[in-house]
This record gives sequence, structure tokens and C-alpha cells, in this order.
Amino acid sequence: MANAFTHLSGRTALITGASSGLGAEFADQLARQGVNLVLVARRTDRLTSLAAQLMANFAIEVTCVTADLSLPESGATLIENLTRDGVSPDIIVNNAGFGTHRALADEKPEVIRNEIALNVGAVVDITRAALPHLCTQNFGLIVNVASTAAFQSLPYLTTYAATKSFVLSFTEGLWGELEKTGVRAIALCPGPTSTEFFDVAGQDAIAGPMQTSQQVVAAALKAAQGRRSRPFVISGGLNRTGAFASRLFPRKTVIRLGRSIMTRNRKISS
Repeated sequence: MANAFTHLSGRTALITGASSGLGAEFADQLARQGVNLVLVARRTDRLTSLAAQLMANFAIEVTCVTADLSLPESGATLIENLTRDGVSPDIIVNNAGFGTHRALADEKPEVIRNEIALNVGAVVDITRAALPHLCTQNFGLIVNVASTAAFQSLPYLTTYAATKSFVLSFTEGLWGELEKTGVRAIALCPGPTSTEFFDVAGQDAIAGPMQTSQQVVAAALKAAQGRRSRPFVISGGLNRTGAFASRLFPRKTVIRLGRSIMTRNRKISS
């Protein structure tokens, strides 16, 4: 099975949050490998436009699903509906998610609930619903998009960082369960990336150099398709250094440093 993941042509990938950013880039790079796609997002017009482009360019099959994955049980329902229609994805890319950059006391409760439901709940629901098929065929790839924020607590990105810590821990545990099988699980941990994420979180949430979505997705697929299975990948050398350095210092020091950076950014942008 060591080289099975280098030949994905004809397989089917489910990508959430596929209408822009990393999701759209995953769709493009997998389509270039001959992978058929199931694209999921809330914005139907963007999905259909992307699907038409990819089908024309790469002669693959693309299915579009409009869904709000922050709704209860929507992830499991998505897999059930696809299975009913004869579509069983071999590759799962749990990319949908968002974050906001403000003090927790200032955030609307419904926004916090939706953030946790999408960033955490949907990842777990989709992964769990997809696993039986992947385990039965003893082949599959699950890519859960976390963040370098998963390695540290970040004041003013408090809920977002916590959700990404969950995604990292969840994926590492899943990797441990699947290591001796033909199914792989990997958490992608990018730093700041030039996507629409910061249109929601705000430009003052940027801490560190930006990567392109092309760089991030290429790093993810290279790691996921490598000869050796890995539980996570951090995209970019500086991001790797920062993530691992955060483990070398007392947690209070790391939290205070994060607070300082986030507070400074808020002042600069105001």
C-alpha cells in the first residue's frame, strides 16, 4: 500500500468548503490527478462555476452539493445522501470552517455555536460517516484542515484556536487507529494563507508571513501521498519552526506572546 496514494486517478474526493480558498485549490490539484469530485459549500453559484471549469479542463466527474454544515447532523446526512445516490468518496477533505477575531465576551453566542459546529462537529460527523466504506475497501485518505493555531492558545482567536486544537488531536487519534490499515488520516496545519478566511476573521488576525493556497495544498498532498503515513503536516518552514518552538516555552509565556501579537494587530488595523 506504500505507493497506492500516488495513483488516485479515478478515485472520488469529497471536499467541504469547496467554493473558494483551500477547498477550491484542493479541487484543482486533485482534479489534475484525475480525481472525480464532490464539492460541498453554501454558495451554489461558485460551486457550479468551479465544477464547469474543472470538468472542461480535466474531463472528470464533478457533483455539487449545497449544504450548511453547521446544522446538526448535516455531515452525516451528506454522506447518507451520497451513498444513496451511489457515490462513495475515497478521499475526504474536511476544509469548511471559519474564525473571528475579537474578545470572547464581545462575540455573539450564535456565532460561537456555529463556529464550533462547523469547525468541530462537521469534521467528526463526516469522518465517522465515511469511515465504514473506507475501512471496508481498506483504502482511503482523510485530510482534516487544522491550523498552526492548533499548537497554542490564542487570545482573541480563542474559540478558533480551540477548535483547531481539537481537529489536530482528533486526527492524530484517528491516525493511530488507522496506522495498520490502508486508510490514512492527516491533519493539515497551515499558517496565515491568502484566502477568504481573513475576510471573516479580519486582516488584524494575520500573524506571520502569508502562504498561497497553492503552496499549502501542495504540501498537504505531498505529505498525504508520501511513502510514510504522517499524522499531521505543517505547511511552510517558518510555520513549522513557530509551532514547535511554542512547545519549548512555558504555556503562560506562549499565551502572553500570542495575546501581545493579536492585541498589536488590532491596534495597527484600527
